[in-house]
Amino acid sequence: MLMLGFAGLLGLLKIVLMALAAFGLFDAVFRREDAFRAADKQTKPFWLIILALALVVSYIFSIFSFLPIIGVIASIVYIVDVRPAVRTASGGGGGRGRRGGSSSDGPYGPYNGGR
Repeated sequence: MLMLGFAGLLGLLKIVLMALAAFGLFDAVFRREDAFRAADKQTKPFWLIILALALVVSYIFSIFSFLPIIGVIASIVYIVDVRPAVRTASGGGGGRGRRGGSSSDGPYGPYNGGR
């Protein structure tokens, strides 16, 4: 009975690890390529490959192997470090600190062309 509960816990943990990698992968798919370069992070294909490998490895291998641990670390690095930098570089701040001004706004307010 205890082993069955432990196996269920490991199965749940495996699903969580796969969901983490899948979230990072789908987020990276919908980000622009130039935002990765503007944020001074690795390229978009690099992160797509790393996150896809993390998803596949977390599906195939056991939790006790070191490969899923590497995949989890890569997913966490993307979600915690790369994703916020790419969102900021692409202009998608997520509503935090954005005023919603127009494209002609300067640092001290709207630019009216010297009128």
